[in-house]
Amino acid sequence: MNADLNLLLEELERFGAENDDGIGHGDPARAQRMLNITRDTGEFLAVLVRATRARDILEIGTSNGYSTLWLADALGAEDGKVTTVELLDAKYAMAQENFARAGLRERIDAFNADAGEVLRVAGDAAYDLVFLDSDRTQYEGWWPQIRRVLRPRGLLVVDNAVSHAEEMESFMQAVRDDGFACSLVPVGKGEFLATRA
Repeated sequence: MNADLNLLLEELERFGAENDDGIGHGDPARAQRMLNITRDTGEFLAVLVRATRARDILEIGTSNGYSTLWLADALGAEDGKVTTVELLDAKYAMAQENFARAGLRERIDAFNADAGEVLRVAGDAAYDLVFLDSDRTQYEGWWPQIRRVLRPRGLLVVDNAVSHAEEMESFMQAVRDDGFACSLVPVGKGEFLATRA
């Protein structure tokens, strides 16, 4: 990672913390919170991208683009693409600006859209890695499509698996019930990893 990108990430970390600390935790306020991953989660994602040699990545839940930048940078100079989906207009606009500032826009396809619709039109086995950090109440409904778009031996990574364990329990069980090998990693807010042969 170059020094300029690291400085931008540090700036986004400060902005996210200050922004979120000033907003309540109720549902109406959630849309205004950045809810970014932690730095150690970003580092973990970067290692996973490099170790699995993922080239096609789907991220659901862009927010202001903080996690997307970790994923896109980890792709390196080789051909690869992060497809990222954000429903909220204001967050999508912030992310677009941050992608340009980072000089990583060419590695990112960003959609201001409903994730369910993006999943519905995506090709079978289209992605090496899928990162979920969005509305957890939607995950079970999305699961058949996520399973379909994930390549054999592809990797699913889901944030907030420890911090919101009760909300995630049913979804994680559905993934296990589909025969995926799973692991819960205590990094950041907890990462749920799943893969299949």
